[in-house]
Amino acid sequence: MTADSAASPKAHKLWGGRFATGPAADFDALNNSIGVDFRLWPHDIRLSVAWAQALAGAGVLTHEECKDLENGLHGVARRLEAGELPGPGDEDIHTLIDRLLHAEVGEVASKLHTGRSRNDQVATATRMWVMDACAKLGRAARELQAVIVQRATELETAIMPGYTHLQRAIPVSAAHWLLSYFWPLERDRGRIRVAARGAASLPLGSGALAGCAYPISRDLLRDALGFESVSPNSIDAVSDRDFVAEVLFVCALMAAHLSRLAEDLIIYGSSEFGFVQFGDAYSSGSSMMPQKRNPDALELTRGAAARILGDHVSLLATLKGLPSSYNKDLQDDKRALFDAVDTLSLVLPAVSGALGEMKFRKDRMRSAVSSTMMATDLADYLVRRGATFREAHGAVGTLVRRAETEAVELSALPQSAFAEAHRFFAQDVLQALEPERSIALRDVAGGTGPGAVRQQLEAARAAIKA
Repeated sequence: MTADSAASPKAHKLWGGRFATGPAADFDALNNSIGVDFRLWPHDIRLSVAWAQALAGAGVLTHEECKDLENGLHGVARRLEAGELPGPGDEDIHTLIDRLLHAEVGEVASKLHTGRSRNDQVATATRMWVMDACAKLGRAARELQAVIVQRATELETAIMPGYTHLQRAIPVSAAHWLLSYFWPLERDRGRIRVAARGAASLPLGSGALAGCAYPISRDLLRDALGFESVSPNSIDAVSDRDFVAEVLFVCALMAAHLSRLAEDLIIYGSSEFGFVQFGDAYSSGSSMMPQKRNPDALELTRGAAARILGDHVSLLATLKGLPSSYNKDLQDDKRALFDAVDTLSLVLPAVSGALGEMKFRKDRMRSAVSSTMMATDLADYLVRRGATFREAHGAVGTLVRRAETEAVELSALPQSAFAEAHRFFAQDVLQALEPERSIALRDVAGGTGPGAVRQQLEAARAAIKA
């Protein structure tokens, strides 16, 4: 046996009987996943307790052996809670728990793995972790929604430019703009719930790929571990990572929504816009320029979206080339999963905090609304007096061109200019250039009108109470 291939004398592996030598050190470095999957230990303990009970129900363990294993697993949990760390020979979290269980209860620990494979074991623990993670992400998204509703309520009567192509388009309620980020998060929360249900199919009892050879009750395992169903096919059960892909998709899409909100706020916080003023707690300064307040929390949110998207793509790229059943490539699913969920778990409260502390400059928002933004309202003015919209569009376009040429606002043009543009323009035409009137006219459901925004706020409040 060479130095490179020599296994540690304290190595505690769940396999190796058919091997003449231990694994090479550099293979161990590649193969071992304990640095990633250590966090699964609470779920692995829970499923192991349930598995011991299932084995007892199948007559594989005596009542006393089952109790010894349960007590031993609880002892392992206490040791891990107290901070016990993996050793150099611990290949993964399952190996670590098995080693500690042997230390707690002795040789009876060797019976726990009867009828079970790490393939169905890790799939079960990962699904349990995902169900918990979905609940936490849903709560964090809901907390951000609550901040959005609070700030939108404060902005209900504020007027700001609405933008398309990042060009001033038409006036909108500032609350209406901010609530446009509430509803994507509401859809995200719905997708989180769907992803959690997708994870709630129990793979335990599938063995390595062909099922368990002992008459364990998978229905009892399902109920004991909080799953909703039992996997119908053991080959699919050990290799299915659709639930991970679904969670990563939800994370990537939610991160994209947060990135867009961050981008809006970053732009609106620039001196050129000045619609918002960033607070101190979620900003940083410059090491050279004393006057700077940089929206770093929002910029990091924007950057995080790219990494989470990469996590999603990396998993799909892994899955698309695999043959059926379990393959070791799947060990990397948790790197992408944990990174995406960890990152989003940091981003959501940071965006909530940054949005909650910033100051909205209603005066700057209102002053950015120019009369030219009511060009559509001018066209509608003509339509209400009998013109076709095509005809009205052309007439107003002529006025806009003249205002640009003379470097004035539409409202500064003389009455004669309107009369020349179209015979239907009358003395009250300037009323059509008032932003309050423009907003008031758009009071249809889902619009920016005052009544519609009030209804939208009520619907948003109801959504976060549900």
